[in-house]
Order: sequence, then C-alpha cells, then structure tokens
Amino acid sequence: MCEQKLKDRVAIITGGAQGIGRAIAEKLAGEGAKIIIVDVAEEIAKKTADEISKSQNVATLSLKVDVSSSIETEQMIKKTVEKFGRIDIMINNAGITRDNLLIRMSDDEWDKVIAINLKGVFNCSKAAAKIMMKQRAGKIVNIASVVGLMGNAGQANYSASKGGVIALTKTMARELASRNINVNAVAPGFIKTAMTEKLSDEQKKKLTDLIPLARLGETQDVANTVAFLCTDESSYITGEVISVNGGMYM
Repeated sequence: MCEQKLKDRVAIITGGAQGIGRAIAEKLAGEGAKIIIVDVAEEIAKKTADEISKSQNVATLSLKVDVSSSIETEQMIKKTVEKFGRIDIMINNAGITRDNLLIRMSDDEWDKVIAINLKGVFNCSKAAAKIMMKQRAGKIVNIASVVGLMGNAGQANYSASKGGVIALTKTMARELASRNINVNAVAPGFIKTAMTEKLSDEQKKKLTDLIPLARLGETQDVANTVAFLCTDESSYITGEVISVNGGMYM
C-alpha cells in the first residue's frame, strides 16, 4: 500500500457536498486526511461525509455553514478544533453563479456572488489562519476560475469574484509565509459537473473547440492538483495560481 501523504491531517472543504468539492474531499481522504464537509445543503453534506468515512476509513464531520457569515465561519473553525484538535488544510471551494449581462445585472445578483465567492474566502481563511498561525503550519487552497484570469461575457460578478480570490491569495501568501502557511489558488477551466451536463451537445462542442486538449476536465483533475498543494511536496510553493484548464487560457 502506498504511503498516505496526508495521514491524520485535518482538512475543511467548503462546498464539499458535491461536484469539485466532493472530488477534493475524496482525494484528500484517500491520502489519509480527516475530512470536514462544509455546505449549505445539510443533508447532502452529511451523506457525503458518511460515504467518505466508510469508503476511505477516515474520520469525518459535516457542518451546515453559510460562508458569507463571519459568525458561522468562526463557529465552523471552533467545532472543527473541538472535534479534531487542529486544522491543517483549508479548501475554499464554495461558490455560486448568478449570470447576467452587465447592464441587466441586479444589485442582488452582484452582491450574492461577491458575498459567497469572495467574502466567503476571506471569512474562512481569516478564521482558519488564526489556528494555523498558532500551529506555525497550514495549507490554504482557494478555488478560483479561468474566468478570473480571462473574463467571460455574462459573468461580470463571477469573474470579478474569482479575480478577487486570485489577488487575495497572493496577499494572504505574503502575510502568512512567516508562519509556515502556504496559500495557493487553483483555477479550473470547464469541468464536467452537474452544471456542464445541462449543456447541449452543440454547446459542449463549442467549448471543447476552445480547449487545446479537446475535452472538458474531470473533477479529479482539479482534485489531484489541490491534493499536491496540500502535501509537503509543495512546501516551497506559495502565492501561485495553477491553471487546470486543458490549455484554454495560457
């Protein structure tokens, strides 16, 4: 059996109930990490945590958290430390979309996306960093997006939030480096999820035509990169944005 690279480390994954978040949780659990599934979908989060616990033989916890609330994210950290005694890994994956053209976008569509996608990363990272600084060790990985690098028509709010995540990642990396905390971002391109499954064959073809590797990514592609950034093998990498997009944007 291969050595588990994250044996007994404690990892929080926001938006971890399904999709990319679940794939990340499964991958980290496979490397031996104890997993906290955080999501607003309470029942799905519990089901995911239970299934990962059984399949990977690791301790898990599920928590219902609105990451845009600093009170709820502080409680998330408190409950994690109460159960596991520490926090080694913070994966900021929770995100939403409210797509619309700029001139039609409502204040509510803008505010909700910024609150979850950007303020949520701030809230969770700030709360986790307090523990990691005392430990003098930790890994924070933020899930950005290709559209945070290149922009995308109809996604002013989403691209702004993800561009903000990238800038926040770099600043956190500078502030926390002296305490041996690595902060990096992963920017996925178009990944096969429930959202992309709703696209027509024609729409999928248009997307793949933009991608040099000529396929949509798998959630596992993102999870593999995130896992690397959580291991000791990435100890000299911080403040980076790693694109997982099949060459769509270079």
